[in-house]
Amino acid sequence: MTTKIIELEKPKLKNPIFIEGLPGVGNVGRIAAGYLVEELGAKKFAELISSHFMPFVLLHQSSAVHMLKNEFYYCKAKGKNQRDLILLIGDSQAADAEGHYEIADEILKYVSKFDVKEMFTLAGLSIGEQTAAPKVVGAVSDQELVKKYSKFGIDFDAGSKVGTIVGASGLLLGLGKYYGIKGISLLGETVGFPIIPDPKSAEGVLKVLTKILNIKLDTSKLDKKVKEMEDFIKKIQDVERRAMMQMAKGPEKPGEEKEKLTYIG
Repeated sequence: MTTKIIELEKPKLKNPIFIEGLPGVGNVGRIAAGYLVEELGAKKFAELISSHFMPFVLLHQSSAVHMLKNEFYYCKAKGKNQRDLILLIGDSQAADAEGHYEIADEILKYVSKFDVKEMFTLAGLSIGEQTAAPKVVGAVSDQELVKKYSKFGIDFDAGSKVGTIVGASGLLLGLGKYYGIKGISLLGETVGFPIIPDPKSAEGVLKVLTKILNIKLDTSKLDKKVKEMEDFIKKIQDVERRAMMQMAKGPEKPGEEKEKLTYIG
């Protein structure tokens, strides 16, 4: 197996917008998209599993195993000037460059089946210091989107601030044009610590995104939700880090104590 999408339901959607929020710097995208999924009552309809994720499952206190995966949710438009949404959240991103490309390609192939023509990828932008009012920086795959979304308070001077967008948030934009999908990445300024969630930056991204989508969203519960997911995210990242260190180290030598990768969640 390499990368596989398991469909649980085939929703009927009209002109949907695709939104991606996976773990990354400050977990900004994952927090923002995850909160949107919960508050909108979005329904899961597919799961993505891949051999490019780290090779382990988490074991919960209940003795149930948790497979690393990405999850697709949908939400039907409920009001005027709203659009149907497809949202992607998940536990992890690929552990290697080949996997990043393969997974991004599979995601785009899949959402294209629903006639997606526009997407938003959500992520953090490391600036190395805390700021009282984090900006939301925008990067686009099509210059027409700058004009379309400049009125929403997005800083489109990304060229002077962003050298690269690593992982899904960048690759989906870059590869999206080959599938006829225009994209914009909303990057929330954050200190830059991967394992420390930044709810303030995520809130800034959410406020911009909900204005664009014409959705009213109560962000007062964001801090509480972040604390609920923080431990779980840290567990996954800690095990991934130790697994990568162990693989880089190579086979253990005789008499050398092996670092344990077992984990109770």
